Amino acid sequence: MLTGSCLCNGIRYEYHGQIEEISMCHCSMCRKAQGSAYVAVSPVPAERFRIVQGRELLKEFRAVPHKARVFCSQCGSPLYSARDDLPGVIRLRLGTIETPFRCENAYHIYIDSKADWETVADDLPRYSAMKPQ
Repeated sequence: MLTGSCLCNGIRYEYHGQIEEISMCHCSMCRKAQGSAYVAVSPVPAERFRIVQGRELLKEFRAVPHKARVFCSQCGSPLYSARDDLPGVIRLRLGTIETPFRCENAYHIYIDSKADWETVADDLPRYSAMKPQ
């Protein structure tokens, strides 16, 4: 089991599973949503994810109609996103996880959209858009 929280600890969650994939998205929307060079997320089964504290603090924002970005209304920490067309999956923001974990399956997406000031200095796979299936 992995546990995590927002910055203020008002929201706490459990994920009963493993992180099997890490996607680092460099698109401009993810950069703005994170306030960083990219967002590191993992698609996880929604039924294994559970808010254990602070459900009333959850807020969502929809920059596009089909995708909710869910965050803490107190501290603003992004926790996950969810697409309406994939109801069984959430994209967990990995920076909120407190339990140590390892995952070797990591890659960059929308690398052509990365910030001009960013230098990607690893040898992980890179894709111009989404990772091919």
